[in-house]
Amino acid sequence: MNEKMFCFQCQETAGGAGCKISGVCGKTPQVAHAQDLLIYVLKGLGVIANHHQPDCVKKPCAFRKGLHAFVNDALFCTITNANFDVESIYDRIDKGLALRETFKDRVTNRKGIQLPELEVLQWNCPREQYDGKAQEVGVLAEANEDIRSLKQLITYGLKGMAAYLEHAARLGQADSEVDEAVLQILGQLVTCNDAGELTALVLKTGEWGVKAMALLDKANTTAYGHPEMTEVNIGVGSRPGILISGHDLNDIEQLLEQSKDAGIDIYTHGEMLPAHYYPRLKQYSHLKGNYGNAWWKQREEFEAFNGPILFTTNCIVPPLPNASYKERVFTTNSTGFPGWKHIPADADGKKDFSEIIALAQTCQAPKEIETGTIVGGFAHEQVFALADKVVEAVKSGAIRKFVVMGGCDGRMKSREYYTEFAKALPKDCVILTAGCAKYKYNKLALGDIGGIPRVLDAGQCNDSYSLALIALKLKEVFGLDDVNKLPIVYNIAWYEQKAVIVLLALLSLGVKNIHLGPTLPAFLSPNVAKVLVENFGIGGISTVEEDMKRFGI
Repeated sequence: MNEKMFCFQCQETAGGAGCKISGVCGKTPQVAHAQDLLIYVLKGLGVIANHHQPDCVKKPCAFRKGLHAFVNDALFCTITNANFDVESIYDRIDKGLALRETFKDRVTNRKGIQLPELEVLQWNCPREQYDGKAQEVGVLAEANEDIRSLKQLITYGLKGMAAYLEHAARLGQADSEVDEAVLQILGQLVTCNDAGELTALVLKTGEWGVKAMALLDKANTTAYGHPEMTEVNIGVGSRPGILISGHDLNDIEQLLEQSKDAGIDIYTHGEMLPAHYYPRLKQYSHLKGNYGNAWWKQREEFEAFNGPILFTTNCIVPPLPNASYKERVFTTNSTGFPGWKHIPADADGKKDFSEIIALAQTCQAPKEIETGTIVGGFAHEQVFALADKVVEAVKSGAIRKFVVMGGCDGRMKSREYYTEFAKALPKDCVILTAGCAKYKYNKLALGDIGGIPRVLDAGQCNDSYSLALIALKLKEVFGLDDVNKLPIVYNIAWYEQKAVIVLLALLSLGVKNIHLGPTLPAFLSPNVAKVLVENFGIGGISTVEEDMKRFGI
């Protein structure tokens, strides 16, 4: 391999083929290598797990629980834009190798099980050799293009699934059967090299993804109530503020509780916008509003915010060298960036945000960059509450089509397609969305249909489960035997690996004719892409005008 690195897991990968010198996301070759090596460590743990499947997975021992938590965190930290701190990734590699040896001991000595003589279970080296070892086991180590494609599709799905599982666990909801499935699928990526078996494993990964999404939905709604239709302020107040970005609701709850008497306001950013939709979080009067837009605009918006910023999950854009906000950014959970203060959790999951709060009190109020409100909160229960109105609107012809436009936003100019597509939709079409793709059109004046907003925002990309439930509910209401007979079009934007597990989940539910853009994933080989096109109707996008015709709009 002549490349300094190789990564093609995100939509913006260089040349639509792969980042070979440095990541478009900003990660260095050393970080890319560290992430590859961490995935390799996880696969070794998976191989051991496949040789020892506990009699009662529903009640795992303390070791197994810790193993599951480690795997989910480690997968999560390799998601695009999550962790740029090579030392923190090396720490996870160290921990993973120690867990591997303990796991091997438990299985071979205590259970009398003979493990295979595989390199993934035997290798070890000092830290200074990690970078070299990583280059032996990275993405391109698999020579067969189609096998590589299928394995990476599964790997990226597991990364997205792990994010959901970690969020749910932080709210006290875990499903050890799903956690165990993640571990065992990782092991199968080592031992399985048959294209047919791997194709089946792709769909199996999607099935487990549905369960993971359902678990997170349960965790969020149990902790904070069901999202409800809410107007969110996008202006600013006169007090200093803290800007919280990412996806983790437990973090914003802890921050709100610790700062409620501090004389400051809390603003959401990017995918944290849906925090405003939850009844129990809305009770905090200093949850002031949402500041800015999707993740990729953060360099300019963070300069204007003036106060500290907390990253709870992925969507970090490395700051420019002269950025004034570099000294007021904090990370937590699986995120990391060199030089930024990391806020750890104690054994009970509690965090001390006092340093961030104290810093905010010394800052100026945010600079106003826009004014007005946006409306959201249309997760499944809120839409079900409107079911009668929706059904009547469909039957009367007032609503002719639903267009699912969930997913991710990004930097490419080609993503303006989604803004123009939303503008061009006839007034009898309703957009169903979740994820930061909404920022391409959620501030447009698209109006409503009989009181039903034409943009129904279910929340984060994590809340895509709501869109599936809404589709299944409509299928039931209209007495259809196939979800694909509904007047629903899928025109989804993707960027990172949580979008991959959403795609696999939809495929496992039988949804067909999903269109992905602005480009199809680079990790799909021509043969794998052909299978997805022929069996599931997966397609790309073209122009707004052509796609309107193709979608029957």
